[in-house]
Amino acid sequence: MVAVVTGAAGFIGRTLVRALAERGEVLGVDRLPQPPTPGLTRITADLLDADPAVLRALAGAEVVYHLAGCPDVRDRRPDATLRRYRDNVLATAAVLTAVPPDTRLVVTSSSSVYGGTVGPRPSCESDRLRPRGGYARSKVRTEQLCDARAQAGGSVTVVRPFTVAGAGQRPGMALARWIAAARAGEPLTVFGSPARSRDITDVRQVAAALVDLGGCGTGGTVNLGTGVGHTLTELVDAVSRVLGVPVRRSVTRAEHVEVSHTLADTRALRRAIGWVPSTDLDDLLARQLSGLDALPSALEAAALEAVP
Repeated sequence: MVAVVTGAAGFIGRTLVRALAERGEVLGVDRLPQPPTPGLTRITADLLDADPAVLRALAGAEVVYHLAGCPDVRDRRPDATLRRYRDNVLATAAVLTAVPPDTRLVVTSSSSVYGGTVGPRPSCESDRLRPRGGYARSKVRTEQLCDARAQAGGSVTVVRPFTVAGAGQRPGMALARWIAAARAGEPLTVFGSPARSRDITDVRQVAAALVDLGGCGTGGTVNLGTGVGHTLTELVDAVSRVLGVPVRRSVTRAEHVEVSHTLADTRALRRAIGWVPSTDLDDLLARQLSGLDALPSALEAAALEAVP
């Protein structure tokens, strides 16, 4: 099987590439340097540049996983709106144009399109979308583009991952921030009430589920989560427990884009692939902690290889 992964240098992309490389040939596309991985052919290019190597890869793949995009719901940079439109909406449009209609295409959206759960009921794929902020709205727009492909008879599966964690997580994400603060003996900054909760999924299981979704050829929209919520208090306590140090919390106001609770309805995922991820917080944090020390050297090696 020949698989193409866009955003292959990203957090989920790196793990997905490794999982796919165990099964067949993988072509990774990213404008950033990609860590060397056995079985991976690296293509360094921007999806909007119509690079011939990228177009050939997308046209010739058996399955395409489109992960590339502009992350971070709290991005306050002046050009955040433009970056989101370019990297989330326009890049998705370019991929949809380049991938043949009958090629299996898996596009990652985000659980942020729900705007959080309504009451105790988990978010279901058929729920009305209530995006908060520019990031979530850009993901709704990418889903609309995917829906147009599906309406025209093309193959596409839209995946809505909930909070993904593990080694290599972006430093601005809560668990990564809290680990760094705890190691430095600083307070752990909590946005909003500690009673807020998140459905957290191990990045390794996210990658495994994406592989299965690409293999089963199911269409439509699928949540990717565990169906289990963890309060911020539980997460802070887990950080303290795994690091073996007492921690202090500093609670600050949450922005409008910060929803109170997220929880995935996982029934569609189970129907599609036959299983649902589960998360062991202590194990996940222990691996994330050890991965923080190993990751920079791997990325530095990839960057050095990219220097002419």
